[in-house]
Amino acid sequence: MPAQATTTRLGAIDSLRGLVIVFMLLDHVRETFFLHQQVTDPMVVAETPPDLFFSRLLAHLCAPVFVFLTGLSAFLYGSRHGDAGRAAASAFLFKRGLFLVLLEVTVVNFAWTFQFPPAKVFLQVIWVIGLSMIALSALLWLPRRALIAMGVVLVAGHNLLDTLHFPAGHPMYVPWAVLHDRGWIELSESLRLRTSYPLLPWIGVIALGYAAGPWFGTGVDAAQRQRRLLGWGLGLIAGFMVLRTLNFYGDKPWVSGETGLQTLMGFVNITKYPPSLLFIALTLGIGLLLLRAFDRRPGAAWLRPLAVFGAAPMFFYVLHLYLLKFLYLGAEAIWGRNHGGYFGFDGMGGVWLCTLVLAVALYPVVKSFAAFKARRRDLAWLKYL
Repeated sequence: MPAQATTTRLGAIDSLRGLVIVFMLLDHVRETFFLHQQVTDPMVVAETPPDLFFSRLLAHLCAPVFVFLTGLSAFLYGSRHGDAGRAAASAFLFKRGLFLVLLEVTVVNFAWTFQFPPAKVFLQVIWVIGLSMIALSALLWLPRRALIAMGVVLVAGHNLLDTLHFPAGHPMYVPWAVLHDRGWIELSESLRLRTSYPLLPWIGVIALGYAAGPWFGTGVDAAQRQRRLLGWGLGLIAGFMVLRTLNFYGDKPWVSGETGLQTLMGFVNITKYPPSLLFIALTLGIGLLLLRAFDRRPGAAWLRPLAVFGAAPMFFYVLHLYLLKFLYLGAEAIWGRNHGGYFGFDGMGGVWLCTLVLAVALYPVVKSFAAFKARRRDLAWLKYL
């Protein structure tokens, strides 16, 4: 395939990854400077202002899109290695998955807690991406149809397990806390693990991302790829609308609110931990439509900054966590705690403004690192960042 076509395909993926990174930044600014206004997932509609609700809802796109694109990118990585593609992708997925798990429990967890040695370790999105990559390193040897079937079963069927729980001390408590049921794992009197992101449905998402890889393969017509993205994107959203309207499966039931806006909020108020069928259907449906839109605008100037963020996602992730932590500590030292036990903004407007300022400030740093990463392909360790 000509270099320009390859750049167009990968540029769309990087742009979408960059967009959800900006949404992630917004959510982490909220968690840093708006922590006095707590939200749950699903959110309590009657107690959550609309600006906070929809800002948090935007962040729901991040994990599903990122995990899906991880699977898709793994296929493209393997496709560059010819006949040894599956073996190369499997080996890389396994090693990078282990690296991400280690990164989560050390560097990332310290950024959140600033405790050493830690009393609590939160096993969050980097952890689940790492474990999903390890799982995919074995599953990608399945025939493509079997991989798709398994992905669909995990995504669509895991809500059948919502009522299955095991008490602490039961032999299944720890594996089930990792796979499906959020919980605390007591390692010792001084160390606890929190399985914030149960694994099972995410394996389904990354498997479907890998199975979608051939859409972006060499020789695939762009118009054909875009038709598939449009069809599956609209199909997932339509499936969400039907199941949510019927209100019998795929998430917690919704109820009408006192106003039309609250009714809308209740309708899209979906469960993230673990991600319900409806959560994945809505977010991936939107993600596929965005990917199609970016694929149809090759070289658009407004997409280039997003592609820069998307070209160095792990570097951005670690950098922004530590930056936010130091900014919070500095603000608290200067202005004190102005919201009970926290320093924070008075409204979501401050959160959005801070996000914009930080995105602009981080852009040249991330751009320099992304250029260095692209230039020094001889440094194998750069593939892990």
